[in-house]
Amino acid sequence: MLIAHISDAHITEPGTKAFGVAPMADNLMLCVDHINSPKMRPDLVLLSGDVTNDFNVEQATYARAILDQLAMPYFLVPGNHDCREVIWNVFGGAACPSRHGEFINYVIEDHPLRIIALDSLHPGQSGGEVCPVRLEWLADQLAKGGTRPTLIFLHHPPLKLGVPETDVCGFIGADALGDLIRQHPNIQRILCGHIHLDTHSQWCGTTVSTAPSIGMGLDLNLDQQGESEFMLTPPGYFLHHWLPQEHLVSHTIHVETLSGPFAFANVKA
Repeated sequence: MLIAHISDAHITEPGTKAFGVAPMADNLMLCVDHINSPKMRPDLVLLSGDVTNDFNVEQATYARAILDQLAMPYFLVPGNHDCREVIWNVFGGAACPSRHGEFINYVIEDHPLRIIALDSLHPGQSGGEVCPVRLEWLADQLAKGGTRPTLIFLHHPPLKLGVPETDVCGFIGADALGDLIRQHPNIQRILCGHIHLDTHSQWCGTTVSTAPSIGMGLDLNLDQQGESEFMLTPPGYFLHHWLPQEHLVSHTIHVETLSGPFAFANVKA
């Protein structure tokens, strides 16, 4: 099973750029074309939040027009740059198959890996939250899945990663979420976005992976001094490969023109 994992699209209105400089719609189109190529062709695509840049319907509708060009099903959760109701009104029933009350939580069952989408949006805040209602829903879904290999995807990583987006903005309910995760060793991975960097961290008995940006790479700021900044980068995404031996291999894919490939046997030192 192959899963393409993109994040933080930050789509603005047609003809505009995110923050005035980042051509995110063009980058998303490049990612869609790359994912659709015969070499890739995953079974499905996950988008872990920040579909839009400014919460509005026009941006979400434009994002859907681009994402609908994917040749395979795609699914998404809201990020801190999204409005829950806008995302549901534009994508509900398709990329968001169902919801739990006000939250865009749902489960994708028909694959070797069971996939749980978890809404971590805390409206008005950059940081994430898993409240008692969402935690109870997640506990129920994990219990229903038994020991089936499972992925959880959400926007916000629930741990500190050495950048202001996690260390300063925080995640309400992270400890309670971690306690629940520890009880389920069948959770193969927690997939997130938010920090515009590809990272992998051991956490509560599983691995948390944050996807690279599709064109706005966070400038690494380990000393937490000053405000967050980003660099314009080539678009990228994760390709997660679930193997018959029941382990998950993750590749970082850069969507750019490279020289090669070259056969090692033909390269002279």
